[in-house]
Amino acid sequence: MIVLYESAAAQHNQGFIDELKRYFSIELLTWDDWSEDGLEQLLKRVQGHSVFFRVRQPHAARFLEDNGVRLINRAEVNRIANDKWQSYQFFQLLGVPVIPTQKTPLALPYITKTADGHGGAEVWHVESPVDMPAIESLLLYQPVVPHIADVRAYVIGKNIVGAVKRSATDSFKANYSLGASVERFELTAAQRNDVEKIATALNSDYIGIDFLLLEDGRHVFNEFEDPVGARSFYQTHDDNIAELLAQHFTNLEQNYPFRDSDRN
Repeated sequence: MIVLYESAAAQHNQGFIDELKRYFSIELLTWDDWSEDGLEQLLKRVQGHSVFFRVRQPHAARFLEDNGVRLINRAEVNRIANDKWQSYQFFQLLGVPVIPTQKTPLALPYITKTADGHGGAEVWHVESPVDMPAIESLLLYQPVVPHIADVRAYVIGKNIVGAVKRSATDSFKANYSLGASVERFELTAAQRNDVEKIATALNSDYIGIDFLLLEDGRHVFNEFEDPVGARSFYQTHDDNIAELLAQHFTNLEQNYPFRDSDRN
C-alpha cells in the first residue's frame, strides 16, 4: 500500500507514518505537483496499488479513482469533507442536527469561514464590519452558537474508535493544534447513532466527525475531516490509531472488492 502525502504534511506527520509502518507494509510517497501533467505522472506511479490518500486534493482523488486506483478514503469522501458547503448539504440530507449555514452574511455577530479551510484556520468571529477578512475566497456564514465544547469522533470503517472533547482556552476555535485543551469524551447514545449514520452514508475508511456540545447536552454537527489528524486522540486514548488502521487495511485487503458490511 502507498501512503500519499504532500511533502510538508509528510514531515509534520512523520511520527504517525513511522508508527503505521510498524503495523502494516506501506510505502510513503510525497507529491506536490497537482497540475494535469503532474497527475498523469502520479497515476503512473500508483497504478496497481491501493493508496491511503492523505491530501486535500479532491480533483486529484477523483482523477485517480476514475482511472482505476483504489483510494482510502474514497474520492467522494475527500470531496465532501473539503467543501464545507457540500458537508452542510450532506448533513441536511441525512437529517442530523447541523449548524445553519448560508452563502450570504447574517446579522452581526456571526461566524464566517472559507469553504475549503481546515484545522481551525480561515474561520473568523465577526462582531463588526472591520472584522471581515479581506479575501476573495468563497465565504460561508453561520450564527454564533453558544456551546461548551467541540467534540471530534474518530471513525475507522463503521467503528467509532474514540472521541475527544476540545475546549478553547482563549479563542472560539476549539482546535488542538491551536492550543485547545483536550480530554477523552464518551458519546451519548444519540451522538453515537448520528455519528454512525454519517460514517455509514459516506462509506468512509478513516474520518473525524466534529460537532458542538451545547449547554443542554444536545449536539449539532459542524463538519468532518479527511484527512484527519490524530494528535488529540493519542493525547487522550491508550489505543493506537496506527494499529487500528492497520487492522482495517488488512480487513480491506482480505475482502476486496467487498467489505464486511456487504455480507448478509
